[in-house]
Amino acid sequence: MAQKEESKEKPIPEVDYKKKDKTASRNGSFHIVGIGASAGGLDALKKFFSYMPKDSGLGFVLVQHLDPTHESSLVELLSKYTPMDVIQVKDGMEVKPNHVYVIPPNKYMGISHGLLHLSEIKEPHGLKMPINTFLESLADDKKDNSIAIILSGFGADGTTGAKSIKLEGGMVIAQDPESAESDGMPISVINTGLVDFVLPPEKIPTKLISYVKTSRKIMQKLITDDKNNEEDLQTIFRIIRNHTGHDFSTYKESTMYRRIGKRANLHQIDNLKEYIHYLHRNPQEVEHLFQELLINVTSFFRDPEAFNVIKTKAIPELMASKKEGDTIRLWVPGCSSGEEVYSLAIILREVMASMGKYFEIQIFGTDIDEDAITSARKGTYPKNINVDVNQNRLRKFFIKKEGKFQVKNEIREMAVFAVHNVLKDPPFAKLDIISCRNLLIYLKSDAQKMLLSIFNYALNKGGILFLGPSESIGDSIESFDVVDKKWKIFKSSLSHPLPWRMVESPIKFTPYGERTAKSEHFDIEKIDLTNLAVKKLLDLYAPPSVIINDQGEILYIHGKIGKYLEPAPGRARLNIFDMAKDNTGFKIRSAIQNAASKTKDVVMEGLKISSNGDDKIINITVKPLQEPEIMRNLFIVSFEDVLIKKDDKRKIKIDLNTAEKDNRIVELEQELRELKERLNVTIEEMETSYEELKAANEELQSMNEESQSTNEELETSKEEMQSINEELATVNSELQIKIDELTRANDDMKNLFNSTEIATIFLDKEMNIRNFTPEASNLIKIRKSDVGRPIGDIVTNIKYKDMEADIKRVLDKLVLKEQEVQSKDDDWYLMRILPYRTSQDVIDGVIVTFVNVNQRMAAEEKIKEALKYAESLINTIKEPILVLDQDLKVFSGNKPFYEVFKLNPGDTEGKHIFEIDNGKWNDRNLKNLLEKTLKEEYAFNKFGLSYKFVDYGQKKICISGRKSYEGEVEKEMILLTIDVDNCNPGGE
Repeated sequence: MAQKEESKEKPIPEVDYKKKDKTASRNGSFHIVGIGASAGGLDALKKFFSYMPKDSGLGFVLVQHLDPTHESSLVELLSKYTPMDVIQVKDGMEVKPNHVYVIPPNKYMGISHGLLHLSEIKEPHGLKMPINTFLESLADDKKDNSIAIILSGFGADGTTGAKSIKLEGGMVIAQDPESAESDGMPISVINTGLVDFVLPPEKIPTKLISYVKTSRKIMQKLITDDKNNEEDLQTIFRIIRNHTGHDFSTYKESTMYRRIGKRANLHQIDNLKEYIHYLHRNPQEVEHLFQELLINVTSFFRDPEAFNVIKTKAIPELMASKKEGDTIRLWVPGCSSGEEVYSLAIILREVMASMGKYFEIQIFGTDIDEDAITSARKGTYPKNINVDVNQNRLRKFFIKKEGKFQVKNEIREMAVFAVHNVLKDPPFAKLDIISCRNLLIYLKSDAQKMLLSIFNYALNKGGILFLGPSESIGDSIESFDVVDKKWKIFKSSLSHPLPWRMVESPIKFTPYGERTAKSEHFDIEKIDLTNLAVKKLLDLYAPPSVIINDQGEILYIHGKIGKYLEPAPGRARLNIFDMAKDNTGFKIRSAIQNAASKTKDVVMEGLKISSNGDDKIINITVKPLQEPEIMRNLFIVSFEDVLIKKDDKRKIKIDLNTAEKDNRIVELEQELRELKERLNVTIEEMETSYEELKAANEELQSMNEESQSTNEELETSKEEMQSINEELATVNSELQIKIDELTRANDDMKNLFNSTEIATIFLDKEMNIRNFTPEASNLIKIRKSDVGRPIGDIVTNIKYKDMEADIKRVLDKLVLKEQEVQSKDDDWYLMRILPYRTSQDVIDGVIVTFVNVNQRMAAEEKIKEALKYAESLINTIKEPILVLDQDLKVFSGNKPFYEVFKLNPGDTEGKHIFEIDNGKWNDRNLKNLLEKTLKEEYAFNKFGLSYKFVDYGQKKICISGRKSYEGEVEKEMILLTIDVDNCNPGGE
């Protein structure tokens, strides 16, 4: 049962999840969380992962309904809300803790040994259930380490998968429908009663982590002290038995510890004694625990291959051994909500149709869960059963009603459901089929043996026993023949087994439900004397009777009724109105109507019938049944002979002889005959009217079936549209987030362009204007209406005729083009033309930018003027002077320098000082002095350098140097003065 906090086998196509991969992960100790979401799920996922820490130790697998034709951006979107790695699944990928795995579009996904497997989806829209598919495989792979979270979405996908998770002892959480954009999926799973918590998305992480952190510790603590825990476990069994009347002491202890431990963990209780106190203080928890132990998980045609074997092999052989019209009796113990019962009923109806034979079918579905039995009687199921029931069966055996499927009356009338404990209550007898699937696996071996003994007694010789795929008949192999080994289908081989209560039971219960060793001697307690005595007394003293429904259909026969009822001509029917002798059927019908309307017994006395050529006087009593609930609206019809003494007979005969002489009696007899004739005419008219009404009803039924067929087609179309709508809603959510991001990016770019005051023009590959910044409209006469026009058609203020040609060259060669250009207003701009690259690295046009460089140009002009002035001053000095820039390259030299050293400006300016004049200036000490001068504001004086002149030969020259700053920008320079004639090296 879900705890809500206020704001506080369908096989997967082409995927073999049973395959064993030796490379699969063996770290199966961590929990894997399967998250199902659909329409509106993106917002829930954002909130969920925003509150989920990065080191929870959980692995997350997300299954969402995605458009098969649309590339999903879910990975990119979720990565913004979690520090964990978000990955789109590839086939064979291993699930690791603290990672998020996202299903790709148009794929089914399953998990085996910790590895994710993918397969193509082939179903059309409206038939896909990828969430169920994954959760079912997750339950099978991770058992009680599996967790299901169902978030916003249409429909019921995820409900069946959540049931599988619960069956294996896992945990199920549903989003609070009030917080869901689409509440269909959360409500569907909540209605199963199997959800542990109902929470808004942002509160799920806290509860999830708390559960996972304590679950293993609590389980280990529960089983630490076997002796104490065994006593506590028996105490819990007594509490449940006192509350519900059901004893679970015969169930496997490992299963019980796991189920009880889970309930204790939900309340953060770590020992059984404290949990026992909690049960005493909270009686509602006893009911929750009872439901936890039941786990009513079933489905239509569970294990389809097994049902196919039953249909094609076992049932045809059974029917071949019977005469047409015989009764075939079935029992389904532990039937839960009835899916298995109706599955067998459908198969029986199909086999009868294929064989062309008719049999009376009686199916008894029993379970200890009253709620499940109530649900089974209604025969109404959610629309997601179309995953397990094919479209042909849905059309033939179900009707669509208020968005759900209801089993048709013709199938429901084959089944009777009742609350019944197979381990305690007397069994059904003379059965042809017992289907008990996945019940034995939860019981201890002694209880399994007892149940198999019960089944052996209840089955006719040759009767079919249908077990679950994980169950076996154990030591009862001599009592059964194998029909199908894989799917555990057996045939009873004993013709006269002992009555079940006299089979030596290996289990005996004390008043407290504790088990004792079986006695080696005959124990009278093992015989149910009460049931045997009641049966014997009924046979001796109860009158012949039948139990019928309000339509007269005979459901049960007690005693010999051949004297009162006989088969009617035509097709065999067990209807009391047709079988009643001497027209007593009309009187019985009237009595039933009176008994039903007045809810009291109706007795008809002195009725005359013929039996074996003799006239008999009988009394008929009709008794309406009100209790138990299962028998309400049924009636007991009892027949009792009226015994007449010989003297009474003689007296009656004398009276009749006297009456014949009485004229009055003759008249009365005449009136009586006339009344009988009129009554017969009236009856004939009624029968004619009935036939006409029946024909009209058949026509209406035919029209109804046509309307139903049309409605089913419309429902299918509706489901397909709903599926498409879910996929579109998911895509729309992703696109809306993308639009928001693009809007923000566009706003950022707009503000960036406005703040930089850079004129920018975006052109496509045909050189048509795509976009531009406001600054560009001042330089080139562009308006909003010019978008889409060729750039060559626009009037420009730029004094540059080759711009269009340069744009074409950049598009062809994909190289950057830079050019200083001047406007008609004499402003200078640095024009840059570069290719426009998309995020996929595709060239989709060009970008043209214009950066105003007026200030730089003015500064450079001033520098040139200053340099010219400095150069003129330097040239007036007689000594050679050389100016170096900060890279030690020659910036300029005066006239004496070039004359003395026989050089010219073209050979020196722009070159490194150590490269000019064939490297004659390349001296390591000079290099150190120059670098020191640049770094430390250092000046040196009269550095001696041996230099070989063309005219003078080898001669010592003295070099003095200091740092200088030129122009308004204070560009660093080194000024070298060279003394050739009066060199006295060594001074500084």
